[in-house]
Amino acid sequence: MLDSGSTAFMMVSAMLVLFMTPGLAFFYGGLSRRKNVVNTMLMSFAVIGIVGLTWVIAGWSIAYGGDGSNPVIGGLDQLGLSGTVTNMLAEASSTDEVTYPAVVDIVFQMAFALITCAIVTGSVAGRMRFGALAAFIAAWSLVVYAPLAHMVWGGDGSLIGGIIGALDFAGGDVVHISSGLTGLVLCIALGARKGFGIKAYRPHNVPFVALGAGLLWLGWFGFNGGSAFAADGIAALAILNTVVSSAAGLASWMVVERIATGKPTLVGACTGLVAGLVVVTPSAGFVEPWAAVVMGLIVSPVCYLAISHLKTRFGYDDALDAFGCHGIGGILGGILTGIFCVPELSWTEYGGLIYAGDASLLVSQLLGIVVTVVLVLVVDTLLIVAVRAVFGGRLRVTDSEEALGLDVAAHGESAYPAYTGLDI
Repeated sequence: MLDSGSTAFMMVSAMLVLFMTPGLAFFYGGLSRRKNVVNTMLMSFAVIGIVGLTWVIAGWSIAYGGDGSNPVIGGLDQLGLSGTVTNMLAEASSTDEVTYPAVVDIVFQMAFALITCAIVTGSVAGRMRFGALAAFIAAWSLVVYAPLAHMVWGGDGSLIGGIIGALDFAGGDVVHISSGLTGLVLCIALGARKGFGIKAYRPHNVPFVALGAGLLWLGWFGFNGGSAFAADGIAALAILNTVVSSAAGLASWMVVERIATGKPTLVGACTGLVAGLVVVTPSAGFVEPWAAVVMGLIVSPVCYLAISHLKTRFGYDDALDAFGCHGIGGILGGILTGIFCVPELSWTEYGGLIYAGDASLLVSQLLGIVVTVVLVLVVDTLLIVAVRAVFGGRLRVTDSEEALGLDVAAHGESAYPAYTGLDI
């Protein structure tokens, strides 16, 4: 029987997650250079148009179609959603086992695909051709994101979530590791921005960063809470853990920044907030609040070191730190899930290391992360080769376009037109 409470909860959760992609546009836009803010924000908004279509055309079917027997992809039986919605609505009205119409899941999971693809764009800000990025994102949503969503959330026959037995409550593997690692692969393939390592790249609009972080924080309650798929106690626990982990991540980042530079910053606080959200995502409904606090306290020093030292040490230009925050934070969150997961809340027969007394779940978590990393690295590399070939061997803008700024060079508009004294 349909439950109006759970139906309303899932619809609101879906809308909150949809809100995260425009929120990320402000977060990334504030972090970018003044001459690239339109381009940076448009990359996030373009994802809405691109992935909104690819998800309906094939993404949903690849991720959640089929009979669940294939460990890697769902199926091609729901391409274009032809007849799918009608069948879902008929099922919702004819069975007592459905608590909300399954059509809500199409929107909810689409929102996840949107924000995941948008995260990728942060690593390549300021130097990637817009058309090449659009083509890459369209293909990536179908050949990386959708199969990975099936492998983790596709049921008992799925590779990572079923066969391996790894836990991912709301997207550690599917969202954060995949997007962060893809950002790393892309930024290495493109090369660094001109002057990287020599000149300082400072956020051009700190209030934009704070606004974007606040919108992400709001949306994340639907992101994690909605992943309980019911208006119940697990959803409440996931929301509580989301709050306390992000709070701990923010506080921890300010302490680390105070020790490292002598001054806490608003950009740092916002980054710590996001890092705390990332790390708890794989375990939001699996751990107790005290564990979520510990996870938030741990993630900020780790991500801070990745952002401030790892880039310099290895020389990759992860422009807006998609890998440093989402990739590193997602990996850490997956590992800590294997340590802190409460057995009674687990989707598998195992609990975390501190409860179970053995490392079975932790091993599964590590193996799930390894499979995710290998899949992403291999398919990303092939995609880059293919997109580069389609675009004449050039993924990157010209030196003159980069120097001018991509707002004008690629889009013919500026976020801050020069004042002429005339009303325009």
